[in-house]
Amino acid sequence: MSQHIRSEIKDGVFHVEIARPEKKNALTADMYRALAEALARAEAAAEVRVILISGAGGNFTAGNDLADFLDHPPADEDAPVFRFLNAFASLQKPFVAAVDGVAVGVGTTILLHCDLVYVGASARFALPFANLGLTPEAASSLLLPLRTGHARAAEMLMLGEVFPAQTALDAGIANAVLPDGQVLAHALERCRKLITQPAASLRLTKQLMKRAQQALIRETMSTEAEIFRQRLVSPEAKEAFAAFFEKRKPDFSKFA
Repeated sequence: MSQHIRSEIKDGVFHVEIARPEKKNALTADMYRALAEALARAEAAAEVRVILISGAGGNFTAGNDLADFLDHPPADEDAPVFRFLNAFASLQKPFVAAVDGVAVGVGTTILLHCDLVYVGASARFALPFANLGLTPEAASSLLLPLRTGHARAAEMLMLGEVFPAQTALDAGIANAVLPDGQVLAHALERCRKLITQPAASLRLTKQLMKRAQQALIRETMSTEAEIFRQRLVSPEAKEAFAAFFEKRKPDFSKFA
């Protein structure tokens, strides 16, 4: 278990916390591995009725730790990042997110697989895959247009601009916007409400809501993963990463 991933079971709630606040909870390969293992334990544990994910230190997650990601690029679908994506996409138990601060990349795409999402008023979201010469993951190329419509999804995925909590709410990514500092408490209250419901009914309701899309989600995630791996070694991605570390604006003008 990574020191940056904490988890506990209390009163039927499995709470997993991303805890690397000094890096805005940026995710490493070890953290992805630990998250995948934590979700597997939560899904298997009979005493767990609801799964809650949050971030420490006032942020959800800044997405990938780019230095670590380039040192440990995903070679195949068994890579820690893809194991994590598949783990949360296949959860049968209710999955709740409490989002404060930044939610970048996977920090936003994971929310498309949650059942309930609560965000702070100052939360900020971004899907900067194209900005980095990459492509979407976590079936976001499928789920985001279905959730928000093509025009809004194109703006989010192709421009990669930061958008605020109200936009996430309007786009159907979040259930509610809460005052800063009250998000986790509200999410826990919703978890406790879910625990009073019949567990089998909740699992079956979730299964029925996702049944028509589940095979397509798996197919999309597999296709996205293959293209994502190819893009990691593309000239555009190399330029984007170099510019990031050199703290300059990337120049994509020489690439067709």
